Amino acid sequence: MSSLINVAEGEEQHTPLLHNHNHNAAASTDDIVPPSNGPDSSPPAAPNQRLHSLDVFRGLTVALMILVDDAGGAFPSINHSPWFGVTLADFVMPFFLFGVGVSIALVFKRISNKSIATKKVVLRTFKLFILGLVLQGGYFHGRNDLTYGVDVDKIRWLGVLQRISIGYLLASMAEIWLVNNDFVDSAMAFVKKYYIQWMFAILLCSVYMCLLYGLYIPNWEYEDLSMNLTGYASGTQIVHCEVRGSLEPPCNAVGLIDRVILGEHHLYQHPVYRRTKECSINSPDYGPLPQNAPGWCLAPFDPEGILSSLMAAITCFLGLQFGHILVHFKDQMQRVLLWSMLSFPLLIAGYVLELLGVPFCKPLYTLSYMCITAGASGLFLTIIFYIVDIKHFRKPTMLLEWMGMNALIVYAFAACDLFPAAVQGFYWHSPENNLVDGTESLLQAMIHSEKWGTLVFVLLEILFWSLVAGFLHMKGIYLKL
Repeated sequence: MSSLINVAEGEEQHTPLLHNHNHNAAASTDDIVPPSNGPDSSPPAAPNQRLHSLDVFRGLTVALMILVDDAGGAFPSINHSPWFGVTLADFVMPFFLFGVGVSIALVFKRISNKSIATKKVVLRTFKLFILGLVLQGGYFHGRNDLTYGVDVDKIRWLGVLQRISIGYLLASMAEIWLVNNDFVDSAMAFVKKYYIQWMFAILLCSVYMCLLYGLYIPNWEYEDLSMNLTGYASGTQIVHCEVRGSLEPPCNAVGLIDRVILGEHHLYQHPVYRRTKECSINSPDYGPLPQNAPGWCLAPFDPEGILSSLMAAITCFLGLQFGHILVHFKDQMQRVLLWSMLSFPLLIAGYVLELLGVPFCKPLYTLSYMCITAGASGLFLTIIFYIVDIKHFRKPTMLLEWMGMNALIVYAFAACDLFPAAVQGFYWHSPENNLVDGTESLLQAMIHSEKWGTLVFVLLEILFWSLVAGFLHMKGIYLKL
């Protein structure tokens, strides 16, 4: 995803979708670690040395996504929060976006031709959006469903990769066009060079906040596609709102804008709020509807909506500033200090905003959620950078580093279920008798626990894909956009 799929790599040269190269060539512009100076810093980095910590951060993000997606059903506490709140799964998307921002700063630290760079950014954005449309638009039906295909009248337009493409586009355009050509030799010069970018980010944030709290939400209706399964007497459900500034599931500006622009049939049809207490007797897990459940429980809602993607792009901009510190400050411990000085205030700001009434909400990507997750992203990258690139403890993180080097392959085949769905296509007599389900059932029987057997299966899945990524790395094969 750039953190996930390296979309930002290679501004100076066109990077084919799949290229074969040796280990030394594997590090493109965004992997360079500027040499360190100063008495307390590590030895100077060799030219074109790869930023190993960013690979580890990417790999950790992909591994975390596989864990929460595949084990979240067995352990609802690590699955996405039903609406308000933050769980382990809710840090995955911000980690992706933050890594994109860091990569962009390193790629575009020297731009020979702004027009050419812009064309390449637009092309990568388009390819990333289309890839997301193919993987998450509904064409592939995923594990346990040996079918494929989608009604184009109901295709889902937005998703994880599409959101990342939006953040990548906005942050890259800002890095190409909204930077002064000042030499950075002081903190004031740093501010002067990038203040226009910060103003643009503040503008995006202001537009989001004004629309979120200012738009009037009228009553609306939707077609209940699950009518026969839920017992509702009618196929059309009316949601009563007539409010302004609500952050509740049925009556918020994020959903309104998506319904108006995209249409209800093109939104995600299984939103996370179906796991709320109002909509599930098994909350915080999915389950049957309670008696007298509100009609909006079965309404579509896209967690990667248009308006929320504006705030999500701010996470890219914050990652961009961390990348700027890498570019302009050469002392390794100074980088750690500056990154920490940015990360902790973001964490504190997130908690303060939550106390002031701005709740953590990943589906709406609220300001408090953005602050706390961006702060956590920066803090984790700082810790990984210190361990891997300063202290050079690489062996314990090598599996994650391999996954980070080929994150796109792992994401597409594992996180999007392409590989397990393909393996399940070969079964014995009955579709349930396949290698994937059989292995998971065997582990559950050996451990005498369904949920812990599932966890072991998912951990083995992560290990498997890290080894696959390591094999591809040794062969010099990297899949990038």
